[in-house]
Amino acid sequence: MRTDADCIFCKIIAGDIPSAKVYEDDDVYAFLDISQVTKGHTLVIPKEHTKNIYETDEAIAAALFARVPKIANALNQAFQPAGINIVNNNEEFAGQTVFHLHLHLIPRYDKTDGYQAQWITHENQHDLAAIASEISTNL
Repeated sequence: MRTDADCIFCKIIAGDIPSAKVYEDDDVYAFLDISQVTKGHTLVIPKEHTKNIYETDEAIAAALFARVPKIANALNQAFQPAGINIVNNNEEFAGQTVFHLHLHLIPRYDKTDGYQAQWITHENQHDLAAIASEISTNL
């Protein structure tokens, strides 16, 4: 299994840095985010070090994402949130601060709970077919 000696999440997995563990198996580790944007804010990470989604092997991604419903349902049963946001930031510009792939599971309680995702619809409409074509030619 590939690890990075300088990675804080690899150190957490190894037990060198303490964490409030929520879940662990051979491939995935989940623990409470130290910032607790909302009560129960959990990080889900692959044990295999991978910088972000761009550099992640499909098998690692499959193992990671397969555990999300189980952990999300545990959060739901524990705290009965009104909803949950599942967030992944890739690269510094998008808000990634720890360069080990991780998913944020952020339970939502009400509009004043400290987290807000916002989408802005732009007035100029894009040619969706052209955009889709650009993406699909790179698959």
